[in-house]
Amino acid sequence: MTKKRKLPSTFFWGNSVSSMQTEGAWNEDGKGLSVYDVRPATDNTTDWHVAIDEYHRYDEDLDLMKDMHMNMYRVQISWSRVCPDGDGDFNQKGIDFYDRLINAMLKRGIEPMICLYHFDMPLNLAKKYNGFMSRHVVDAFVRFGKKMIDHFSDRVKYWIVFNEHNLYFQDEVFNISGYEKGDKSLDDMYTIFHHTMMCHIQLANYIHENYSDVKIGGMLAYQQIYPATSKPADVWAAKQVQEFLNFNIYDADTGRGYPPEVMQYAKNHNIKMDITDEDKEIIKKAKADFLAFSYYSSWVLSSDKIPAGEAPNRYLNEGGVESKYVKTNDWDWAIDPLGFRNAITTMYNHYRIPIFPIENGIGLKETWDGKHMIEDDERIAYHRDHIKAMKDAIFDDGAKVLGYLGWGLIDIPSSHADMEKRYGAVYVNRSNHDLKDLKRVPKKSFYWFQKVLKDNGDEL
Repeated sequence: MTKKRKLPSTFFWGNSVSSMQTEGAWNEDGKGLSVYDVRPATDNTTDWHVAIDEYHRYDEDLDLMKDMHMNMYRVQISWSRVCPDGDGDFNQKGIDFYDRLINAMLKRGIEPMICLYHFDMPLNLAKKYNGFMSRHVVDAFVRFGKKMIDHFSDRVKYWIVFNEHNLYFQDEVFNISGYEKGDKSLDDMYTIFHHTMMCHIQLANYIHENYSDVKIGGMLAYQQIYPATSKPADVWAAKQVQEFLNFNIYDADTGRGYPPEVMQYAKNHNIKMDITDEDKEIIKKAKADFLAFSYYSSWVLSSDKIPAGEAPNRYLNEGGVESKYVKTNDWDWAIDPLGFRNAITTMYNHYRIPIFPIENGIGLKETWDGKHMIEDDERIAYHRDHIKAMKDAIFDDGAKVLGYLGWGLIDIPSSHADMEKRYGAVYVNRSNHDLKDLKRVPKKSFYWFQKVLKDNGDEL
């Protein structure tokens, strides 16, 4: 008889979201504009003004999470809600909202996790300073972060600084860092990445110097890359992506500094990163209490498709090829639970620090007819297989894992503002261009989560 693999009672199950994708209330209670607030809707996307109106409906959403037996909710504090200009006076009404939200979580037995930045730079800092290209913005962000830590650390014991930090070492950086002008060069990319890393490390060091009961970790979008063939050039290219987009971030988070391979590449190509002697001393003090990541899919890389002379952190721009051995969703993202296990086990073996997958889920196209329950069996299968893969990493591979958080388990607009790409176990009744009534409607997966999490995932 197979012995049940029981997780500890302290294991976290929960949901992750960003403020721009949930809160709405873009111009209420003194909130300043972020770069997302001024982005218009298009034929296939929504604007960011209402999202799912969680600013006014968080009690309803927290009740749904409690009913699913979730015990953690990772949310973001919107920089421009609590500090409208980014570097000016703080907005007490904005801070009051997060007080209410966090207290409402704790009242329901839901542990809060806070993310401090999820792509939405205050518009003032983007226009005036070009976002994280500027050391002034680094200082403004650290000031904001310290203020939030000091205010909320009595109730919030788990923190991350940047959502998917390795995106700042890819071309997506120019969309998420407040970058308004420039030639999108490698110099600019490497500079912004280093500036954000200094933000993270300064705040991590601040927590470790001042709050013994608060934990902070680095977070990245895990790049599970397979070589297209066993050809050495394919294997080497996949290894370089691992080094530049996974290890590079976690090495810096844990005080090792940037890997020699990354620094040598920058030196050989005369890439400027604005690293000062003071920065080097700050980096030496870095440490992480856990290592967090998002995982949705794996990718296959062919060296034949990578342009000659391309930087390793840009290999995925053109080097990706179709995965032949796994199913994909409607957006051609590979469904690969074994890749999830690989991510957990690889990183725990490498760093020996607790691992925390804090985003996992599948985007699907779904509509509700107003009467019948949405039968999202594909989502149930996805989460079932990924949770089982995580348990394999824990019980077969020896990895230490703190919890499992799904992404957007109450429907929200995707990161590219598409409400029709749905990740939730709860349907939110709106489309890209019609807000309808925003009614929350549990899907079949809601009741699956409810049953599985009631017993701490023991049945899987």
